[in-house]
Parts: sequence; C-alpha cells; structure tokens
Amino acid sequence: MASQAGDERLMISERVAPGMLPRVLNSFDMTIIFVAIVLFIVNSSAIQQAHQAAFTYWILGFLLFLIPGALVTAQLGQMFPQEGSLYVWTQKALGPFWGFFAGFCAWWPGILVMVATGDAVVTLWQFVDTGGLPKAWEQGLVILAVLWFSAFMSMLRLRMTQSYANVAVVFYGAAIFVIGLAGILWLIGDGHSATGGWGTASNWSIHSGQWTWFGFVILALLGIEVPLNMGVEIVHMRSIKKYLFWGSIVVMFAYLWTTLGTMLALPAAKSVGNTTDILGAVQVGFFGSHAFAVVIGLVLIWFFVSNTIVYNYSFSRLLFVSGLEQRMPSAFGRVNEKTKVPVYAIVAQTVLSSIFVVAIFNPWVASNNTQKAYWLFQAAVTVIWCISMVLLFADIFLVKRAFPQKFEEVRAAHPYVLYASGVIGMLASAFGAYVTFRSPWTSLFTVQHWRIWLAVLCGVSVLAAVVIYAISEFVHRREAPRPTPTPA
Repeated sequence: MASQAGDERLMISERVAPGMLPRVLNSFDMTIIFVAIVLFIVNSSAIQQAHQAAFTYWILGFLLFLIPGALVTAQLGQMFPQEGSLYVWTQKALGPFWGFFAGFCAWWPGILVMVATGDAVVTLWQFVDTGGLPKAWEQGLVILAVLWFSAFMSMLRLRMTQSYANVAVVFYGAAIFVIGLAGILWLIGDGHSATGGWGTASNWSIHSGQWTWFGFVILALLGIEVPLNMGVEIVHMRSIKKYLFWGSIVVMFAYLWTTLGTMLALPAAKSVGNTTDILGAVQVGFFGSHAFAVVIGLVLIWFFVSNTIVYNYSFSRLLFVSGLEQRMPSAFGRVNEKTKVPVYAIVAQTVLSSIFVVAIFNPWVASNNTQKAYWLFQAAVTVIWCISMVLLFADIFLVKRAFPQKFEEVRAAHPYVLYASGVIGMLASAFGAYVTFRSPWTSLFTVQHWRIWLAVLCGVSVLAAVVIYAISEFVHRREAPRPTPTPA
C-alpha cells in the first residue's frame, strides 16, 4: 500500500519539465516576480478607511501570514524545486486529487487577477485623463488590450520578457518611494498630518466590525509561492531563500511607507477607498502639482500592464503542469520549439480572462461596474487563493512524514518554527477567507449581494476543479495506456 501511494505521488512533470524549459531565472529575477505578484500598491489607498488601525492590520498580516508563508514556502520549494509549486507539493503530501485541486485553486485566481490588473489600468487612466473612458465597453477594450499584450509578451523567450519586467518593476519602486515621500513633504510644509488622531490608542485598535480588513490584508499579501511555479527555470536553488527574504522585506516596507505617506497627505476620515488616493497624495504632497501626479500615474499604469504579463507567464506554468499530468488537455503541456514557453497554456488562460471582460464590460451594463467588478474579483481571488494556502501550510506537516530525510537535508528553519508557521498560516488563511465573506470591502454592494455574488464565484470555481478532475479520471480509465511524454 505504501508503494502504491508513493507511485500515485510521482509526477510526469518532475521528469519531463526540466528537459523542456531552460534555466534562466536568477535571484534578482525571482525577487522581481515576487514583488510584481504580491505588491499591489493601490491597496494602500483602499486601507485608508481603517485609519491608524491599517498599520495594526498590516503588521498582523506580516506576522501571521507573510512571514510564516515565506518560511513554509522556502522549505517546500527547496525540497521539491519543480515546475508547478503548490500542485507538486500537495500531490507529494496528499496524492493526485488534492494536488490538482490545490493547483487549480492556485491557478484560477490568476484568471481573475488579470482582469483586476487591467481594471486597475482603467482606473488609473481615469485619474490621468479626467473623464476618460466613461463607458463600460471602452473600459473593456482597454482591459482586453492589456490582456492580449500580456499574452504576446509572455509568449516570447522568458529571458527577454523577464528583463522587460525587471525594468518596469524598478520604475515602480521609484514611484512607491515618491508616494511615501509626498506625505513627508506635506508634513514638513504644513506642520501637521492631514489625518489626525495619531496619539489616540483606540484609533490603532481592531474590533469585530473591522475584521474584514484582515481579509483585505491577506489579499494584499497573496502570491508568496507563485515564483516557484517556475521552479525548474531557476538557475541556482539558493535563489529560493533570497527572493523570499528580500521580496518580503520590500513588500513590508512598501505597504507601510505608502500607507503612511497617503495618510499624512490626505485625511483618512474622508477616504472612500478610491484606488487613486495614492496619486491624490502625490499631488497634494508635491505642492499641488497635478502634472507630477500624472507622471507617477503613468508609471503605475506601465507597471500594471507589465504586472499582467508577469501573472500571465507565471500562472501559465500551473496549466502547463496540468497538461503534462493529463488533467487538462495535453496541448497545455507543450512548449514552443523556439521560445520554450507553454504557448497554448498562455493563450487558453488569456481567452478565459477575456470572456470575463466581455461578460462584464459591454454596452449593456452600467459604467460603474468598473469598481464593482474590481473589488468582487479581488475578493473572489482572496477566498479561492486562501483555500489553496490552507493546503500549502498543511503540506509542511505531511511532507515531513512522507519525506523525513529530504525534510532534514534542506531545512529552512527549526522544525518547531515550521510547524508553528503551518498552524498560524492555516488559521490566518481560513480566517481571511471567512471575513472576506462576512462583509463587503466597498459600499457599492449590500452585505447580501456581496455574499451571494462571492459565493457564486467561489462555488462555481471549486466545482469546476472537482468536475475537471473527475473527467480526467474517467478518460484515463477508458483510454489505453499512453506513452509518457519525453523532454524535447
């Protein structure tokens, strides 16, 4: 029985993928991918509504989710540095069904996030060009352009695409620094913060009415394991620890810095969570210069276009592994002979994202769907992704039991620290999903409508994973055994 369980947990992709994909990613590349995936700086605008408690929530998110997640990911990534990250780790821990289920729950949010990043481009453009893109179909065309540009760039050689992303993220970092600096300049010039109550202890405290902000913070920190979707494309395994360390440092500093800058320059009491508050802070802090705020807005637009590219190529690797494992169409498990990237997987997920865009941003719906769709998709991403993160944190216990020797060989921290990280991370992920359902992130929804739409999106997503796996099992049992794919 033990031998049979071991055979079930062996994966075709482990043997085949290393021969199909080139090793081109170094430590800096991995850190850039981590920052591009995790650091959605517009979240610093939305969390202004929590006032000084925003900093309490950020710190709780870092301690209860980001840091435990980095430790667990470092351990699992070094044990199994394969293509597909969570898909592989969970199959090793629990077998093929849970491996596919975890992989699907880690991949599907990428489809929704690419719509959300395109929507962020629209919102930022409406700050740059006041009154621009007033109609839903115009917004949809922009999002579709972002999606298909990301597909085009993702289908180039990874080294070329990654070099482009590196430049965009460096400029993004400069823009983030400017956002925080705007608050400091306002404080120096005006002599006081636009947001009061810094010395009032109750403003920093959290209570049940604000728990939904913890779910929002979890959303802002999701994606820790995504760079390891490209595990066999990493040049040196030491890059795993480096990107997790430096990426986490950058993310923690950036969120605190921009939240502070925005809160110093703009009164948090008047915030309604607009994603462009960070640009408003730049305008106010830099002596009322709308032109300078527009420049920073254009940099952020460039980043979110580039960020969509990073999402597209990194999430396509999960679909690629599903194709190799014959859980999805086998075409997804092929790479282009010249570029060595999974073109079919990239096109498929871009088409899926485009379907969502066409369904929502069309001439028959109201233009205020931009913000509604953005927050609903972000919330659905949080819940579905949190499900996969619960499995990720649980994996640390199960792989220790199944692979004790390998666990000790690459130990990222003391076992008790890893176990504590696993327990804390599971609880934080589950609680993040719960509070996301509990109340809406925006006043555009009633509580009832928020829960209904979120339940529909998440329920259909989970059901799709189960149905796809069941179909693949049915097909496998009816078909004659096929030869295992071999590396190109």
